[in-house]
Amino acid sequence: MPITGFFQRWAPGLVTLKGYERSWLRSDVVAGVVLAAILVPQGMAYAELAGLPAVTGLYTTIACLLGYAVFGPSKVLVLGPDSSVSPLIFATIVPLIVADDPGSAVVLAGMLAVLVGLIEIGLGVAKLGFVADLLSSEVRVGYLNGLAVTIIVGQLPKLFGFSTDADGFVDEVRQFFTNLDQRSTATLVTGLSVLAVLLILPRLTKRIPAVLVAVVGVTIVSAVLDLAAEGVTVVGELPQGVPTPALPWTDLSDVLPLMVGAIGITLVSLTDTIATSSSFAARRGEQVHPDQEMVGIGASNVAAGFFQGFAVSVSGSRTAVAD
Repeated sequence: MPITGFFQRWAPGLVTLKGYERSWLRSDVVAGVVLAAILVPQGMAYAELAGLPAVTGLYTTIACLLGYAVFGPSKVLVLGPDSSVSPLIFATIVPLIVADDPGSAVVLAGMLAVLVGLIEIGLGVAKLGFVADLLSSEVRVGYLNGLAVTIIVGQLPKLFGFSTDADGFVDEVRQFFTNLDQRSTATLVTGLSVLAVLLILPRLTKRIPAVLVAVVGVTIVSAVLDLAAEGVTVVGELPQGVPTPALPWTDLSDVLPLMVGAIGITLVSLTDTIATSSSFAARRGEQVHPDQEMVGIGASNVAAGFFQGFAVSVSGSRTAVAD
């Protein structure tokens, strides 16, 4: 196989970079700025949803995008921490944490991401792209809708400015209403204001990214009015720089339970990836390469795992913003 053909097959991003046209730069910079404004808060939020420190969401976002940029075939797909896989990560690693140790959770999540990535790369190399079709659309819709309800109920206490120690969906609902007297008015007003921007602005104009306005606006307001002093919880100071890449490893006994979780995450993430890539490829008149998509998202997961990150998936909403 010629060198160009080799890179076209295994690292299509490098071929795209070689043929990059200067006229694309302005649009790409605008898309990059808007996506960064979306990915930073979402990455931190989904990290906490997975039971991990918020900063790991930033590490994950950077590493996975760089991995897919080299090995992924699509020019528009946006990968990152996602609501469809974060609860699966949480359910997989929590039983393996001996104590309330964030460091152990980070390593376990990294191991899980590497396992997911290796499975996906193996499927792509073996040309098993059809595996992504094993989950029917009905199962995916049911899973995502159930997940949406679960996430909403789980995040309601945070919207109202307090936390619960619930065990399960029903207990979460009960504790939310039981502890409602602990609500923070400042937190609730801030959260509802952001939601209002996200829901109303897209109905008024499509030219201004609602997420960008919401994120920048609430950041400025938080700093000017010192909302932290009013009881609004902020992320606080984050570690500087990017972690040194390292193989995440705890114990051999953790591999089997992590592998079980990795298979479930692989099916969900690949199904999302193939469905999203097919949809946007059809709109853009491009061809879908399911096997290479598996290699691309697999490389993204391995990269995330080596940089203290966690498993990722493709986001249809963020891809729409990029497109």
